[in-house]
Amino acid sequence: MMNSLVRTIGLLTGGGDAPGLNAVIRAVVKTAIGEYGLRVIGIEDSFEGLLGATRTRELTSKDVRGLLPRGGTILGTRNTGRFVERDESGREIKPDWLYREALANLEQLGIDALIVIGGEGTLTIAAEFARMGVPVVGVPKTIDNDLACTELTFGFATALDIATEALDRLHTTAESLDRVMLLEVMGRHTGWIALHSGIAGGADVILIPEIPFSMEVVAEKIMERERCGSQFSTIVVAEGAREVGGQQIYQDEGDRHRAPRLGGIGLYCRDCLERLTGKETRCVVLGHLQRGGRPNAFDRMLATCFGTNAVRALMNGERGVMVALQAAKIVTVPLAEAISNIKTVPPDGQLVRTARDVGISFGSPDEVKHHRQSVGA
Repeated sequence: MMNSLVRTIGLLTGGGDAPGLNAVIRAVVKTAIGEYGLRVIGIEDSFEGLLGATRTRELTSKDVRGLLPRGGTILGTRNTGRFVERDESGREIKPDWLYREALANLEQLGIDALIVIGGEGTLTIAAEFARMGVPVVGVPKTIDNDLACTELTFGFATALDIATEALDRLHTTAESLDRVMLLEVMGRHTGWIALHSGIAGGADVILIPEIPFSMEVVAEKIMERERCGSQFSTIVVAEGAREVGGQQIYQDEGDRHRAPRLGGIGLYCRDCLERLTGKETRCVVLGHLQRGGRPNAFDRMLATCFGTNAVRALMNGERGVMVALQAAKIVTVPLAEAISNIKTVPPDGQLVRTARDVGISFGSPDEVKHHRQSVGA
């Protein structure tokens, strides 16, 4: 039964950009207007567009023509803002007065419900609006693929393609010059990009946050390859990877409105490996190349499915939910569950076992013990 209380949908994108954002916008607008006769109001610059002199514009079918292959987001996005504040200890606090201002502006704009496209941080803000009574449906977006309750987030597949291509290119350079080539990829707390691209790109070592590594073990893997006749090695490292007993490496400490910024693990590993192995080692930081540009075919399809089903969920009377991919079907799950934790790589999961089966090292001290046991057997 169609929800007759929803006549105008507010649509926004939040967090970092990701390939497929515009494809979701296109799907929401085409479905809302074409199937249900609704109005769609685009909210610019994430939730910031609901504060002060609001920044919004009505989106029509004409506005979304040609968006399917286009990177970025026509609405703009923010991964910092006034809705995320921290006290002196770094703990997040909720600025209630901002939510009340945004609610008043939603009412003034005539927006009956929100479709929020974003990752964990953006959807946490969306869940607060849902708690305050706004009908909200979330759409899972992050290249890190770390949102709970969904098998995949859109943007991940394209980022994976880019990282894998980078590894392919570094492999030829490493082999030609007998070097160790390091590729640092995104992944704050999870190693999905590093793990998938490392397997797909034939890396010799994969370093991820879920498996703390020993630099000596990584160096030994490189020297073992050299003894076997391979004078080069390729390594992919997630930006949030850390040594056993060590801490993640940050570029800066952040502030009240922005979390600390990770970065530098690749350069650290480069310096350590040159010292330990004596081999020339180079590092490439892939950075924002993973987030920009055209989405691949899979992300266009997934983003479109998420967008259409988000509108359908609203019109079926659902609120406080997120659309998700589970067992090849688009379902809805409670927002509270989707943001309750992040989805991390299981250290003993199938993909890690597969990587180890084909000789990829994770730099774990346990690998040395298992290797010695297998040799002794």
